[in-house]
Amino acid sequence: MSDWEVWLIILLVIGVVFSNLAVLKYSSKFKLPPFGQPQKPADKSKDVADKQDNNQKKN
Repeated sequence: MSDWEVWLIILLVIGVVFSNLAVLKYSSKFKLPPFGQPQKPADKSKDVADKQDNNQKKN
């Protein structure tokens, strides 16, 4: 391999590493719920009413 090909590969690897670090830094700002904790239950009465409305529209 010639010298410019080696430098190109090195630059590509460095670019991938820095872009991954930038994505990690950006994504660390988002808050995700912790694993294992139950989520709030949805309002079942609203879901039932929506299903009934959809059934009436189909008929």
